[in-house]
Amino acid sequence: MKLYFAPDACSLSPHIVLRELGLNFEAVKVDTKTKKTASGGDFLAVNPKGYVPVLELDDGQRLTEGPAIVQYLADQKTEAKLAPANGTFERSRLQETLNFITSELHKGYSPLFNAAMPDDAKAIFKDKLTQRYAYLDKVLAQHEYVLGAQFTVADAYLFTVTRWAKFVGLDLSQFAALTRYMQRVEARPAVQSALDAEAKAKKAA
Repeated sequence: MKLYFAPDACSLSPHIVLRELGLNFEAVKVDTKTKKTASGGDFLAVNPKGYVPVLELDDGQRLTEGPAIVQYLADQKTEAKLAPANGTFERSRLQETLNFITSELHKGYSPLFNAAMPDDAKAIFKDKLTQRYAYLDKVLAQHEYVLGAQFTVADAYLFTVTRWAKFVGLDLSQFAALTRYMQRVEARPAVQSALDAEAKAKKAA
């Protein structure tokens, strides 16, 4: 398998999942501005949407969109329990949470990375994100991970997007349970491995 990624982007989520599962894969760095791979290849030929992540299977099939990718990966090694079984209510709860992260957090950060966005508009998006994190802080005060006692692919995604707060000046220090959660996830060996690999890839740019 190949994972097309960009350091610090949302592709960190499937990167973490691949390492949690211990699956063999090749990481292919992408410059999302030039749409070129590290070897100079045309990334738009890989994904016409122009963004990461992309998971390429050994038979050449490609899957895009992080929430779809991480669920596919989790189903390749069900004994790791990174996703509940298909067809269960718990699986629908996972999908509910992934959708929440995608629509309410991930997309809420996007305008904050836009240099052309006026500060007044950014303040509105920051306020909305703060409201969403207030909800999550209450959830995480009740158990270790976002769906309970078990680390799942939803945690890989939530950790990934929440790291962006420091890049856009969003202060989340008021949320004690969320802060402890981020520290707990970051301490996982697979997460450390993914972060180290992406830091090295970033330096190599």
